[in-house]
Amino acid sequence: MNDSFQKHSASWVSFSYISFGAAAFMLALGLYMMPLDLWGKGYLAMGILMLVQTTVNITKTLRDNAESEKLIRKVEDARTEKLLVKFNRNGEDLP
Repeated sequence: MNDSFQKHSASWVSFSYISFGAAAFMLALGLYMMPLDLWGKGYLAMGILMLVQTTVNITKTLRDNAESEKLIRKVEDARTEKLLVKFNRNGEDLP
């Protein structure tokens, strides 16, 4: 049971950071140019920041749950393999 992990390439990681930066810049520029008073812009900015924060939290939680399930499956597979080896050894002792 060999789990292979494929890492993202450096260009993909750079693209992701640049895309996030461009989106954040365009959103900030749009918020600045929006014809609202400072209170309205502040309210929208807080909502945007909270949305980004919760998106990161949900992503991390989902990934942590998936990694946890993978570890649990690995432990269960090892236990099953150990039981099978033990069962096979006991079966060899029988005539």
